[in-house]
Amino acid sequence: MNVRKMKRVKVTTFAALFLLIIIFVVSVATGFASLTPSELFRTIIGQGTPRENLILFEFRLPRIFVAILAGMGLAVSGAILQSITKNPLSDPGILGINAGAGLMVVVYIMFFTVESSSFLYVLPLFALAGGMATAAVIYVMSYIKGEGVEPTRLVLVGVGLAAALYGATLTLSTRLDMEDYSFMANWMAGRIWGDDWTFVLSLLPWILLLVPYTMFKSNVLNTLNLHENVSIGVGVNVGRERILLIIVAVALASASVAVSGGIAFVGLMSPHIARSLVGPRHQSFLPVAALIGAILLLAADTIGRVILDPSGIPAGIIVTIIGAPYFMYLLAKK
Repeated sequence: MNVRKMKRVKVTTFAALFLLIIIFVVSVATGFASLTPSELFRTIIGQGTPRENLILFEFRLPRIFVAILAGMGLAVSGAILQSITKNPLSDPGILGINAGAGLMVVVYIMFFTVESSSFLYVLPLFALAGGMATAAVIYVMSYIKGEGVEPTRLVLVGVGLAAALYGATLTLSTRLDMEDYSFMANWMAGRIWGDDWTFVLSLLPWILLLVPYTMFKSNVLNTLNLHENVSIGVGVNVGRERILLIIVAVALASASVAVSGGIAFVGLMSPHIARSLVGPRHQSFLPVAALIGAILLLAADTIGRVILDPSGIPAGIIVTIIGAPYFMYLLAKK
């Protein structure tokens, strides 16, 4: 990479980080119970009133951090899927991985209680099982021996399977009691329901482990973006690396949606925007994609809270309003 490109990557990364900080400050200060800049600063340095401490540290910050972490997880998951399948339309939501995770979420709720102490830590494992099963079916039905995954078939299988899984989830949801059904309805709408520090702690290990691992595998992802025969020729164990990275992508998506709700299109848009800004090398665009994913989801959640307080509009709906036209544009272009 020449000096000019390196400078562009650094400037773009710092600009994305700066924008995320701005949205973070706006999100912290706005809502049903807003905080003025002076109140916010006073609370951060430990001199806030009990009311200000409650708003900031118990209500506002946990939800913001869940949005940031989930946005990063979905963005990196989408980047992995797009690179492995060589399909610019790949996204854990569009391909049905989120729907598979959601089906297992409702299965968990049917047999266990959402009030149990282990709920927040066991739920991502159930979501992971559903996401992995869905990914396996999609991969098998889209793979052509000697050519790899066929992009058009991948999208068609994923969209069809997502519709079937969402239908199954809705059917099972009708058998829940009123409280659990309300929870599941909010989950499917993409409402960020994680508003406690425990939610942050349940998601944080997945992001801290799997996102750096993906960055470490940047060269492998660069190679897998090429034709399968070329990847084999340069010494990459294509089968093993592809399976490992698919597991990472599904784990990131499943863990993210388990605590944030069924949110689509973040994993589609973030990698595209990042590539257009810094180029296709994974070393360059993966960090930018993660930051853009955090920006998109946090901004969507903030907008939803501000537009319709106190109940708010689910972040998933705000993202879909932006993402659906973007998906149609890419579909027509590619």
